[in-house]
Amino acid sequence: MGGLEELLAGFAAAITPVNLLWALVGVTLGTAVGVLPGIGPALTVALLLPLTFDLDITSALIMFAGIYYGGMYGGSTTSILLNTPGESASIISALEGNKMARSGRGAAALATAALGSFVAGTIATAGLTFVAPFMVDIALSFGPAEYFALMVVAFTTVSAVLGASVLRGLIGLVLGVAIGLVGIDVQTGQARLTLGVPQLLDGIDVVIVVVGLFAIGEALSVLASGERRSTVTPLRERAWLSRGDFRRSWPAWLRGTALGFPIGVLPAGGAEIPTFLSYSAERRLTKHPEQFGHGAIEGVAGPEAANNAAAAGVLVPLLALGLPTSATAAVILAAFQNYGVQPGPTLFSSDDALVWTLIASLYIGNAMLLLLNLPLAGVWVRLLQIPPYYLYAGIAVFAALGTYAVGGSTVDLFVLYAVGALGFLLRAADVPVAPAVVGLILGPLAEEQLRRSLAISQGDPAALVSSPLAVVLYVIAVAAVVLPPLLRIAALRRAARGRRG
Repeated sequence: MGGLEELLAGFAAAITPVNLLWALVGVTLGTAVGVLPGIGPALTVALLLPLTFDLDITSALIMFAGIYYGGMYGGSTTSILLNTPGESASIISALEGNKMARSGRGAAALATAALGSFVAGTIATAGLTFVAPFMVDIALSFGPAEYFALMVVAFTTVSAVLGASVLRGLIGLVLGVAIGLVGIDVQTGQARLTLGVPQLLDGIDVVIVVVGLFAIGEALSVLASGERRSTVTPLRERAWLSRGDFRRSWPAWLRGTALGFPIGVLPAGGAEIPTFLSYSAERRLTKHPEQFGHGAIEGVAGPEAANNAAAAGVLVPLLALGLPTSATAAVILAAFQNYGVQPGPTLFSSDDALVWTLIASLYIGNAMLLLLNLPLAGVWVRLLQIPPYYLYAGIAVFAALGTYAVGGSTVDLFVLYAVGALGFLLRAADVPVAPAVVGLILGPLAEEQLRRSLAISQGDPAALVSSPLAVVLYVIAVAAVVLPPLLRIAALRRAARGRRG
């Protein structure tokens, strides 16, 4: 079957009443949790991960697609009405969106965010439909050496992009790899890093680590800071756009989508870069420059579209190559692995029906989000009024219940709060937790490919660089580490010359 026929088959599976119900539950829960202050999509997905354990894999991943898109939208609501971005990609939305809300136009800001998310999500999901199989065809030519080089690219790009510095990102990555090595070495049968605890011989469940780092670590961090609720800007009207707002928004949606999706597909892409580029582009192209900095609707429409298009783009390397290039993608990869499914080139051949049902559910969840969020904007505003100390105490309890449900062991609870304490210390030291999750998941896979490559070459390390493709991937990895500081230095020098001039 061609891609279109497979997608139609996916729609046939996704529109069954049961799967539609789980898609609706996913977008509702994703939005409801994602809209809470300080909670981004990664924490939303991590927190709701245990809810999917009793579902069959198709329903669980359909629900996850809804949670993913719902959490993305929820972050924009928090940014606009509370000026509290749940993640770095929502910072730009807060610049103009919160100004609009304070001037009584919060409803219009939420409407352009919702409609822009729908437009960008739909177009970008269409891109995912056709780009992912193309990347699979390329990846099928990879051998162990190429796969190891690809893992190195993932390690370096995630560490460089998601960290305040490359060093801090690498610290998080190494800690994640160390946690991933806990358990019995498959080849030698030796116990590694188990500290004599029998329950750790099978390793530490990825879900426990994800929930601990994100949910418990964030809860401890917020509660320790003594943070209090900020003032929520109330809505004064129904969330919708006037004709003039729509005329100014739709070109920004398309431009944001054009920037977000291709950058999101790149291993070092992410959503932060396209949102900043989109805001810069809208500021240059606008016919109302006087409104920027005071609530320009284009400054919300473009970045929100770029953010959601990049979110769909991130799924391309995740599904086609098994590479998580964002914190949320790393959590979704953990969800796949919990069901014994490893995303990558073979996924489209071994579980093609599952993949195409998931992609079809992204279209459905995107449409459900639009129908749900425009009329329920007032409900989400009320959720924003929950004080942080109630909110995060509830998160800690909910995370413990979900973790205990995974294995039914008190050791899992000790591990959860130990990892949560580690997450708290990482945040205190400004070390990002996302590279730790990537290291946890990809570390054992990288070890496996490294050992396989060396076994084939009888221990010759030159085999790791014998392929031109592997060399290209290593060059990309080095560039991901070296280029960002060089670009920052060049920008500082240009700024210094500008001040002298």
